[in-house]
Amino acid sequence: MLIKIDPESPNSNHIDRVVGFLKSEKVIAYPTDTVYGIGCELSNRKGIERIYQMKHLSRHKPLSLICKDLKEISQYAVLSNQAHKLMKRLLPGPYTFILKATREVPKLVLTNQRTVGIRIPDNKICLSVAQNLDYPLINTSALTSDNEFLSDPVEIDKKFGFSLDLVVDGGLLISDPSTILDLTQDTVQVVREGKGSLDFLMTKT
Repeated sequence: MLIKIDPESPNSNHIDRVVGFLKSEKVIAYPTDTVYGIGCELSNRKGIERIYQMKHLSRHKPLSLICKDLKEISQYAVLSNQAHKLMKRLLPGPYTFILKATREVPKLVLTNQRTVGIRIPDNKICLSVAQNLDYPLINTSALTSDNEFLSDPVEIDKKFGFSLDLVVDGGLLISDPSTILDLTQDTVQVVREGKGSLDFLMTKT
């Protein structure tokens, strides 16, 4: 099922409908500020299992979380002063931050190192949904079997429609994936260079 939402001015009734799907333990596809994501509420264990199965993901490949704000991030990740300062500067934005997880994160989405990936995308649809959820939104990229990012929600519906309960059509997304930064150490480690600029590494944070 497809629902089209204006990416610049999301209709509140449409957002409420998407939130309703997620709160009723559904799995959806949705736009971010980088590529389309697939996810469910963090509390939806069966939904998380479905995501692993539909994408044929190894259980060693962790899923990331989309949070509504830094306060919610602090519930699920350990934030040093340096990490908090950097994330406040860069978020919302096209970054995924690797952080040490708190006990609030289910083992199902943890790495062996007990870390978790955290995002706050700069996308009005995604942010509006996250702000109305009780738990963070699980996030994994919508990919083909050849690991190509799907940018067209219609194509996502064709490929994953039988496994998804809803595809949010926020328009075409032709973009790089997020830049991944590891903040578990004293210095910032670049895991993957993507859409997010690394210019901040050249200046004091």
